[in-house]
Amino acid sequence: MNILPPSDIQSLQDALRNGQFTCREVVEFHLKQAERFQHLNAYVELWPEEALQKADETDRLLRERPEKLGRLFGVTVSLKDNICYAGHRVTAASKILEGFQSVFSATAVERILAEGAIIIGRTNCDQFGMGSSNENSVYGPVRNALDEARVPGGSSGGAAVAIQTRTCLLALGSDTGGSVRQPAGFCGIWGFKPTYGRISRHGLLAYGSSFDQIGILANTPDDIALALEIMAGPDEYDSTALQTPLSTITSGKTKIKIAIFPQVFESQGLESGVRAITEVYIEQLREAGHVVENVEFDLLEYIIPTYYVLTTAEASSNLSRYDGVRYGYRNPNARTLEETYLLSRSEGFSDEVKRRILLGTFVLSSGYYDAYYSKAQQARRMIKNRIDDIFKTYDFILMPVAPSVAWRFGEKSDDPVAMYLSDIYTVLANLAGVPALAFPIGEHPELNLPVGAQLMAAYGEDWRLLDIKWALMNAE
Repeated sequence: MNILPPSDIQSLQDALRNGQFTCREVVEFHLKQAERFQHLNAYVELWPEEALQKADETDRLLRERPEKLGRLFGVTVSLKDNICYAGHRVTAASKILEGFQSVFSATAVERILAEGAIIIGRTNCDQFGMGSSNENSVYGPVRNALDEARVPGGSSGGAAVAIQTRTCLLALGSDTGGSVRQPAGFCGIWGFKPTYGRISRHGLLAYGSSFDQIGILANTPDDIALALEIMAGPDEYDSTALQTPLSTITSGKTKIKIAIFPQVFESQGLESGVRAITEVYIEQLREAGHVVENVEFDLLEYIIPTYYVLTTAEASSNLSRYDGVRYGYRNPNARTLEETYLLSRSEGFSDEVKRRILLGTFVLSSGYYDAYYSKAQQARRMIKNRIDDIFKTYDFILMPVAPSVAWRFGEKSDDPVAMYLSDIYTVLANLAGVPALAFPIGEHPELNLPVGAQLMAAYGEDWRLLDIKWALMNAE
């Protein structure tokens, strides 16, 4: 192939219809890209034979029955290694699920397959979605293609690098506290976390059930919008899935009102280069006619403790099913049931996963439940109420994606608190259940690495968040 295939869905499908490429050529290109960048460790498994077979079927439909083509025909997709795909392995990048093969597909996977998507492989991630750097995987770390000495972000680091290196057009990840948006920011691409319940969680291995959402990474917001429209909707297998349909009515607004929190920009934790680029972007928005105003948010310091108390509590419950008895890894030397539990779980989980299970078990234990878990639930309600009040006046909330650009491997590995604090700007959307979109706004003035910003919208206003992109992009 002398000419690279387009990196957005509409242009690619136009090229396929016009005969500029065959679908097989496109899939072969993406597979070759995955092989070329294999050293980055973004994929833990590729499915080339299946992908090429689906490509040939797509080419046949293009020739013979184009009316039968789905909305995602010719579109290559990667799945994070915590999303189930029937007949394929899924391990959550852990030893505890070593060799496990899913017997069903996630609802989101079924819906994209029904529209002609071509799934090419599963991507590396932090174990069970627990991490902010993709260093916490049984398969080893994922490397950022822009600087291989730096992390790609986590936990959906493999998904972000898969888009970054042009191995697919869409990557499905999961976002419990920023695991789609932070890698998108570190890798210079677009990442979207829907409203809680917008996409069914059926088939997503659970970490924190009241926070988890399947998210989307892509090169353009239009591609994210198409994928969201296809995957969204009620699901009989997920009682938390929203029953109301996704509204695709555009707001028609070209000027918007955005809230920013002065506490964010006054914080010493915000790296100066990230602050500078974000402030430049805010001025560009104002020059384009948008209203950007400071709004006091005095709950910022409670976000991280509230998030980690609640998610670890939910993790301790959700991960109790991985016991070495029913499926996955079982220590071969265990002689009793207690030894089976102890040895299998000790060896099957990483240190970070065990740390969160222990913390979650502690905050749920007798004598500490009211002091920690109940208080965190109350704090979450206060945070959500405050965010809902802000959206009564403002269209969006704008924040940096992270306090810094991608850091070097090992910089935060020995300091869990420093690692947790890197999520301070992303966990807010998960606590409140609102949609959030991360996008690149420039490069760090000294390190030449991407700086990302994120917009949050009111609960349920996913489409409005994606629709406003043109007004924002005009300000770039």
